[in-house]
Amino acid sequence: MTRIDAVCVGETMAVLTSPEALTEGSLLAVGAGGAESNVAVALARLGHRAAWVSRVGDDPFGRIVTASVARCGVDVRGVEVDPGLPTGLYVKDTAPGGAGVLYYRKGSAASVMSVGDAEKVWSRGPRLVHLSGITPALSGRAAALVRELLDRRSGNGALRCFDVNHRPALWSTREAGPVLLDLARRADVVFVGRDEAERLWGTPDADDVRAVLPEVPTLVVKDAGNGATSFDGAGTVFAPAPPVDVVEEVGAGDAFAAGYLSGLLDGLAPERRLSLGHAAAGEVLCSRGDTLDRVPDTVPGIRAPDADLGT
Repeated sequence: MTRIDAVCVGETMAVLTSPEALTEGSLLAVGAGGAESNVAVALARLGHRAAWVSRVGDDPFGRIVTASVARCGVDVRGVEVDPGLPTGLYVKDTAPGGAGVLYYRKGSAASVMSVGDAEKVWSRGPRLVHLSGITPALSGRAAALVRELLDRRSGNGALRCFDVNHRPALWSTREAGPVLLDLARRADVVFVGRDEAERLWGTPDADDVRAVLPEVPTLVVKDAGNGATSFDGAGTVFAPAPPVDVVEEVGAGDAFAAGYLSGLLDGLAPERRLSLGHAAAGEVLCSRGDTLDRVPDTVPGIRAPDADLGT
């Protein structure tokens, strides 16, 4: 197989969306959504060879999800089809007064990802591997896979990237806090929201987050519409977030991570990486989609990845 710039590992679910509040007879559009595949899609849009590794059910939703991600230029040959477990599902009821986002993912095919799936990642010889704190919340087996992929004794010299991405609907702050801190300390690049870090670890600002993660080579603390701060060997850099008219926030953090990682892969300076992250996030914030649909105008000269991706 051709070497990949980035392999993103984690669950992607079928998404059912209604433009109005859910009622009997509502029309629902079917799509795909998942933090890690969102990053893979955005990296592909930004000109990198990206792959997504996961599991889906042998059902229409699994086929829709896999085809949707592949159409965006992402290599999906590391996606295994499980004949006995279903594809995860979530429903977006975001109309005024609606229920918000409803998840149906317990016992999904992706929840049985395990250490045995690591070889699908390392066989691609990736420059970086991207993971999030969603996967260890799915099951003990999935958590073991994340630890294995973050373990520097395994695989090649790929950068390990970890987005903390705490989802309270999956596990409590008390349960998640120490687990996510341990996983973050194993990574080379960590993304975390200032608010979620305060919730998980009692760290009210970016400097406090750095104090609990001093060993991480590159730490990026996002502070919503205020901006983001990066800490690495070159020092500390803050980049304000440009103002945008927010339509929906889902997926913006994934786009930010992809923009930053794109800059990292291209050897850009920290301030350029942060700016690219903000630009990518802004595109998603201004739409109802979860993924980056177009390259931001502020990003010139994007390369087109090779087309040999397959399903």
